[in-house]
Amino acid sequence: MILAGCTGGISDTGTDGAAATTAAGADPTATDSTAGPAPEGELSVHLLNVGQGSSTLIIGPEDETILIDTGDWRDDGEDVIAYLEANDVTRIDHLVTTHPDADHIGGHAAVIEHFETNAEGVGAVYDPGIASSSATYERYLDAVEEYDVTLYRTQAGDSIQMSGVETQILAPPEGYLAGDDSNENSIVLHLQFGDSSFLLPGDGEAESEEYLVETYGDRLNATVLVAGHHGSQSSTSEEFLDTVSPQAAVISSAYDSQYGHPHEEVLERLATQSIPTYWTATHGTIRFTSNGSAVTVATQQDAPTIATELRMGDAIEPGSETALTERYVIQADGSGTAPLTDPETTTDSADEPTETGDTALDVVEINADADGDDAENLNDEYVTFENSGSEALDLSGWELADAADHTYTVPEGTVLDAGARITVYTGSGTNTEAELYWGQSNPVWNNNGDTVILRDDSGTTVIEETY
Repeated sequence: MILAGCTGGISDTGTDGAAATTAAGADPTATDSTAGPAPEGELSVHLLNVGQGSSTLIIGPEDETILIDTGDWRDDGEDVIAYLEANDVTRIDHLVTTHPDADHIGGHAAVIEHFETNAEGVGAVYDPGIASSSATYERYLDAVEEYDVTLYRTQAGDSIQMSGVETQILAPPEGYLAGDDSNENSIVLHLQFGDSSFLLPGDGEAESEEYLVETYGDRLNATVLVAGHHGSQSSTSEEFLDTVSPQAAVISSAYDSQYGHPHEEVLERLATQSIPTYWTATHGTIRFTSNGSAVTVATQQDAPTIATELRMGDAIEPGSETALTERYVIQADGSGTAPLTDPETTTDSADEPTETGDTALDVVEINADADGDDAENLNDEYVTFENSGSEALDLSGWELADAADHTYTVPEGTVLDAGARITVYTGSGTNTEAELYWGQSNPVWNNNGDTVILRDDSGTTVIEETY
């Protein structure tokens, strides 16, 4: 296949000295890796706030780098380059073009020129092989040719070599999908580091997701999912979410996106499955740092993570230099997500009764998986607490929350006698001394694992139990 502006075309195999993909004939369904010892070092995945566009920086345990897309053409890579320099990135080992849209390759030419002339260069570029007639795409290929950067045509079954990290290309398939539609044939990457994993589907839509589900099934499972096509309603289907079963999702789009991204349908799907969701428009740049067993989430700005409440957060400008702050920890084994709390205000762990004066409070039952359809049986989803102390406990104003920060405030006048139990149901009903009703219209407790958090009326964490 010959692409204008690249005299050598796109190679299917590597050459000596280049960071080659695996053979194109490799089995595209082989995503499983054999469990082994815990990995050394850390993997960090940075979702940059580039407005209506996308750019992701991956730094491996030995400081190798993958840069996936470079934001919108109107920025011309300026914010991306500034972020890379601020993080002491001196070389791009692998530059991935998910597809040729100008909001994904807008900074490609500038990034290539910058690192080839002012730093240690670009190792190789990976492209799905579908051309575009845009001036942005032509400038990108001209830069590849001018600086003689190796360019690979990349499809399902290939992999990118990064020490300590299994990085596989899951799509597009050979022969392409949907009549060579560029979105549907985005390069899709799956990263595995210890027990943690990341799925990055570019702008893949319905046909790309159907292909992925049919080809890989449960092997698509990922700790963190980047929502396809900026949170468009054409992506992140219910079936896809069920298959991937992420513990967190990320949406990259502008706060005032001209396309209305993220669409409400997608936010509803994410909220229904109680998936904590981060949005670059309100959280700013988002960094996930994995040690192989846990993933720490850092954002520039604190903002809601309940998908349907994302727009309640304040906008943060692309390119903002606000420092990132660590806010949550995700357990890679699927046991849930917990906010990082101040150790000076956090009491004993929930594995033992929590003493408050002469009282002790325990979680005695968590029923996260209601019979049948959870959304149709909300009052079969509940948490039960017991006062195992010797004195009555006034729970007025206490807050119950999950890892996604759904929050319920206990009504005034709620007193739990010594030895008594109280159950908080997700749905609606009439409160009694032993039963409280949250009044939610969607499930709260994630069937795949979550964290029960109870704070007293001063904000002190009294219980934090992960299941």
